[in-house]
Amino acid sequence: MFGLIPKDEKFFVLFKDMTTNIIEGARLLKEMLDSYDDPQQSQRKIKDIEHKGDAITHDIIQKLNKSFVTPFDREDIYALSAALDDIIDLIDASSIRFIMYNVEKPTAEAKELAFIILKSCEAIGRAVAHLGSKLEHIAEHCVEVNALENEADRVCREAISRLFDEEKDPIRLIKWKEIYETLERATDKCEDAANILESVVVKNA
Repeated sequence: MFGLIPKDEKFFVLFKDMTTNIIEGARLLKEMLDSYDDPQQSQRKIKDIEHKGDAITHDIIQKLNKSFVTPFDREDIYALSAALDDIIDLIDASSIRFIMYNVEKPTAEAKELAFIILKSCEAIGRAVAHLGSKLEHIAEHCVEVNALENEADRVCREAISRLFDEEKDPIRLIKWKEIYETLERATDKCEDAANILESVVVKNA
């Protein structure tokens, strides 16, 4: 019977694998926009990261379905894995839009949003690293994620406002508005993951 009871550490390892993967995707997105030498190649690399994320999410759900004992609430494990998967999905979706809309050159605001996404993912990674150990340290990283989301919201809002003031081509306006909003939604998903982590801390304090 004891052999059927899982070791808590496996879930934590999978979550750490997931955040490592997300950080790599965010780093690739930032590099893609910073250099913009070969955006198609960059997007393919990000797509590979997104596929890897799907596989890790599948592993977490499979383990959840087979586990009698879990390190924290099943609902929170499922919600956290879904939120983390959403982050890499939106990083991928952001990169796709630069290719789909034949963007010749990223704007300064797009680069800034990619930088904020990377910082948010790194903060989520630091929070997840404390699962199973020092839960009290998770909150400080979640606060950082919330602040970064607010900053991304400001950058996005100002970028779209400037777009409506300066862009004369309605097609370009629609394209860039969607790009900015997709980038900003990635930080929203980081905040969702942070909120779930804070909930885990409250329940297990």
